[in-house]
Amino acid sequence: MSDPESPCCGLCKLDNLRQYCLGCARHIDEIVGWRGMSAAEKRAVIAALPARRGD
Repeated sequence: MSDPESPCCGLCKLDNLRQYCLGCARHIDEIVGWRGMSAAEKRAVIAALPARRGD
């Protein structure tokens, strides 16, 4: 399986309370660590994003 692309949409602004990006819904630790994550870890982050956004 190929490495998932970053879910970054270019609207980078952090929610100061929860530390989630308001654009892509990733936590600051996930954004910083994205390049070092395995493909499986990236897929897990991507799978969690809809619930964080309320989709």
